Amino acid sequence: MIVEDTALVCEGGGMRNSYSAACICELINNDINFGWVGGISAGASHAINFLSKDTHRTKANFVDIAQDSQAGGWHSFIRGRGYFNSEYIEQQSSAHNTDLFFDYTRYQESTTALRIGVTRADTGESFYFGREDSTDAPTLIKQVRASSTMPLFMPITWIDNIPYVDGALGRSGGIAIDAAQADGFEKFLVLLTRPRDYKRPEVAHPKALRRALRKWPAVAEAMIQRPKYYNATKELLFELEKQGRAQLFFPETMPVSSRELDYQKLKSSYELGLAQTKREWQSWLKFFAS
Repeated sequence: MIVEDTALVCEGGGMRNSYSAACICELINNDINFGWVGGISAGASHAINFLSKDTHRTKANFVDIAQDSQAGGWHSFIRGRGYFNSEYIEQQSSAHNTDLFFDYTRYQESTTALRIGVTRADTGESFYFGREDSTDAPTLIKQVRASSTMPLFMPITWIDNIPYVDGALGRSGGIAIDAAQADGFEKFLVLLTRPRDYKRPEVAHPKALRRALRKWPAVAEAMIQRPKYYNATKELLFELEKQGRAQLFFPETMPVSSRELDYQKLKSSYELGLAQTKREWQSWLKFFAS
């Protein structure tokens, strides 16, 4: 099924995306195609995995990866590699015969518009990389890495001498609905990783955050402002839903945190996400046909 008039928007959330990974796999398995695909942070991984039609990598990114001790954890953080070892993960993405290998050739077979949200660490400016901004797998994977760079927990990602951090610190609060609208789309399937009633709280200790990020003051300010932007975007999504223009997927439960690395918990999260996706599937199809 091709739904050219609908944009697929993937929220990030670190390992919470183990839940929404099941949504991506079901969409691929049922041969659903959209006119636009975008993601921020962990949602950027969903976006490129969807476009390369890779269910194996979709699940591996957020479930099976926990079985690889080199992929992250506090031992990795202490060694300066980040809680998630993005450099190692990036290397695995270009290595054949690994769970994380990214099939760029398959990705290129799709012509669907792609947007990956990032934030400049030096200025706090947020913007989106597009399909036209990458000509090979290493470049694309580096953009996804930049979008997923969690401040304080992971080293800054540099692209062309520009420092980047998590795209979730941008004006959309981490949900790329603004990019889809800017590209002219009016219907949206939005995969979220927080429950429907979640409201992002204000940063508890802004002064301490500014001290911790004194080398990157724009990042600190973006983190402090994020709750305002995130909550405003949620309100926009609810309004679009009321208008019949958005199908929103909210996890009924969220059993893992963004930094979870317990394989069994992540596997359970995926299975819960799959069960919920199957329950909601007919409403998705009805929305696509509307």
